[in-house]
Amino acid sequence: MENHNEKVCLFCKKDEESVPLVQVDYKGKTYHICPQHIPVLIHDPGQLEGMLPDAGDLQAG
Repeated sequence: MENHNEKVCLFCKKDEESVPLVQVDYKGKTYHICPQHIPVLIHDPGQLEGMLPDAGDLQAG
């Protein structure tokens, strides 16, 4: 399981030295996602299944 204190994109695993990261607080934990993958979170969150708890249950925007 990923260390959620480590700042890397949920999807591509790039760190804050490589790309800007946006913080996402969800279910009492902090995650990060890069701007390139924010559309995944918005439009197809099921792709984050296994990376973000209950991602398959999230509604697409």
